[in-house]
Amino acid sequence: MADTKQAIVQGVDALTLNGKVDSDSVETAADAQAQEATTTDDVVDPWNVTSTNDAGVDYDKLIKRFGSSKIDDELIARFEKVSGKPAHHFIRRGIFFSHRDLHTILTLREQGKPFYLYTGRGPSAGSLHMGHLIPFAMTKWLQETFDVPLVIQLTDDEKALWKDLKVEEAIKLARENAKDIVAMGFDVNKTFIFNNLEFMGKCPAMYQNVIRIQKCVTFNQVKGIFGFGDSDIIGKIGFPAAQAAPALSSTFPFIFGNKKMHCLIPCAIDQDPYFRMTRDVAPRLGFPKCALIHSTFFPALQGAKTKMSASDQNSAVFLTDTPKQIKNKINKYAFSGGRTTVEEHRALGGIPDIDVAYQLLKFFLEDDEKLEEVRVAYSKGEMLTGEIKKLAIETCTPIVEQHQAARKLITDEVLDKYFEIRPLTFGS
Repeated sequence: MADTKQAIVQGVDALTLNGKVDSDSVETAADAQAQEATTTDDVVDPWNVTSTNDAGVDYDKLIKRFGSSKIDDELIARFEKVSGKPAHHFIRRGIFFSHRDLHTILTLREQGKPFYLYTGRGPSAGSLHMGHLIPFAMTKWLQETFDVPLVIQLTDDEKALWKDLKVEEAIKLARENAKDIVAMGFDVNKTFIFNNLEFMGKCPAMYQNVIRIQKCVTFNQVKGIFGFGDSDIIGKIGFPAAQAAPALSSTFPFIFGNKKMHCLIPCAIDQDPYFRMTRDVAPRLGFPKCALIHSTFFPALQGAKTKMSASDQNSAVFLTDTPKQIKNKINKYAFSGGRTTVEEHRALGGIPDIDVAYQLLKFFLEDDEKLEEVRVAYSKGEMLTGEIKKLAIETCTPIVEQHQAARKLITDEVLDKYFEIRPLTFGS
């Protein structure tokens, strides 16, 4: 932590890249110190998410801190008008709650101009958990709604640098995770999946863009943005450019040719620092700034103070879990917003905002009316903790079972089609 604080102090010029203030820049050193003094509750960066509040991260404060914009009713109404269909329940319920330049993407759509989607995953375990489904489910819906191409980056290089993983192990995990992603039903004709440790050797354009980006960001700047310390390995310092590169369409000449296309990135908001950096660099390289749509964090079973973790089996419902394991995990570990006794609960009601079973329903129960019935009944004490956990189990178990059945059909041959360097077909 001392290294991080020092890095922020040293990175003053980082936060106004090239001496030029940008509305997307990370807060200045003084701002960061003020934040630390006034909001010590929440820690949100690409590697850590913690809160001292049982309800989890204060997302309104996070929007102000990161300088993004809230997805409000007016934007949702415009989204529905442009797309011609109701907004996804992730958007309606504030699960995707923040954005950068989403209006620009909607304007492009109105004008009949193209854009593409970019999202990704850092493969650190052999299986995804239910929290990992959120950005991919949103991305799939956006792809189907707008009929646009999608690139999915697997940052196996990042995990080899940050985790105790050999390069070969990271590559293997990337393929395993890719099978979980493909099992969600992405259209192979519109979707390209790649892992950095192999793709960069096959596509010179990506490495060339990585170098272009690295030339635009100084050591002090990357320390200021990401909190790197003097003892961090040099691979970490150079890595952010690899996550930034797919936001430049020329990274994929086999898909986009020499077109400089706009990009929309659905991701959890902890990934935003990478793309604040990218948004500063892109115009200097002649590309449009990437747009983003940010999600909240999927809470750990133990409560919303942390997010589900791939490294803690008991913090999450994994896509490899059996129905019995799902039932046991939710019943045993899911943090309750209920009261100490049944009598007290009947009298005072439960607290849905801190109840993990209710949060599972908020993410995965698609019926808005049913969800509101549950919220009201639980708040009034008419529904008990055991009953809401039972409903969460009944909601989550079929999703996991359906995914497992789909994943069994993903052979290496099927997977290779998604990894194949090729043109994509899409409406725009």
